[in-house]
Amino acid sequence: MKPPRLSPLDLLHLGALGLSTRKPRAALSALGIALGIATMVVVTGIPASSQRALLDELTALGTNTLRAQPSPRQEDPVLLPEGAAAMAARIGPVTASAAVANTHARVRRSDRLDPAHSSDIAVLASSPGLLETVNGRVRSGRFLTDGAFPTVVLGHVAASRLGISHVRDDATPAVYVGDRWFTVIGVLDPMPLAPDIERSVLVGWQAARDELGFDGHPTVVYVKALEESIEDVRAVLPATLHPEVPGLVQVSRPSDALAAKRATQNSYSALFLGLAGVALLVGGVGVANTMVISVLERRREIGLRRALGATRGHIRGQFLTEAVLLSVLGGAAGTVLGVLGVAGYAAVHDWPVVIPSPTLAGGLLAALVVGALAGLYPSIRAARLTPTQALSAP
Repeated sequence: MKPPRLSPLDLLHLGALGLSTRKPRAALSALGIALGIATMVVVTGIPASSQRALLDELTALGTNTLRAQPSPRQEDPVLLPEGAAAMAARIGPVTASAAVANTHARVRRSDRLDPAHSSDIAVLASSPGLLETVNGRVRSGRFLTDGAFPTVVLGHVAASRLGISHVRDDATPAVYVGDRWFTVIGVLDPMPLAPDIERSVLVGWQAARDELGFDGHPTVVYVKALEESIEDVRAVLPATLHPEVPGLVQVSRPSDALAAKRATQNSYSALFLGLAGVALLVGGVGVANTMVISVLERRREIGLRRALGATRGHIRGQFLTEAVLLSVLGGAAGTVLGVLGVAGYAAVHDWPVVIPSPTLAGGLLAALVVGALAGLYPSIRAARLTPTQALSAP
């Protein structure tokens, strides 16, 4: 007679039956697998969170920012076009651009002070989008929203020199710029990326034209671009800003922090692969060990099933299904434990929670593959037992 064939549902039922009848051993075995997968998630998630925190710090140092200005080594510097910031924004990889210009105006805390003794603080006309381009933040108040009003925002150092530490709605300070009062609407946080802005008073572009006699030509153009294209943007930026004399436009080189950031990314990638491989190996050894012991303990059961007509394929499929189910259950539990562990550790260190997406999907997939490979040998070994060998086992 032709032996009966087991459907996938029958195999699944047999595999689940083997686990449910040995709940303590199955739970301990699944726990071992869960710890292996949780280790994989943790050892990739924690370094990834640490890496993201480090990369954010390096990005704040200007890894993707360039600064262009007329070359200072000439007696009569060229004038950048009035629309220089908009011209730079047309470069494909550029994500943000802004310009500032020295108005050559003087700023004083009061109109009663002698203009000759005014503080050495530059008054810069600022185009929209400056803070986004230079990674700046407002510490108090707000930034310039409409460049036509006589309002100013103080850099961190300039605010300290003028004695204005913060801005309140009920007591709005003012400074005397040129020959009229300007309302202070904001104070900036420290900006190590742009120390010249820290020491300056920022005025809206149109207000500088109307009130301070500004001619509209920027003196510095800031550009933020995609990091992988920062060198290409630097190469074409002079010709973009001033096609007639690109050689007279000076562009800063990419920050040294960019090289450090790229080296960090490469080293962490290798670390992720190594740690994940070790964790999977530990989990696979645990599954294989569990299934081999299960075969040794259940030799009488195997012999009885063979005597009742079960084929080698039935036995092989049963033990292989048990191994896969055990691994999937442990993998699911381990993935959850790993995510919770990463989230808790990142919260303690004030890091962003980052878990590589391949890790989440790979946790279950890796458990499935490892379970199948680890259960393959024990299932083949169980299938090779003849009924007499299995029933005669002590």
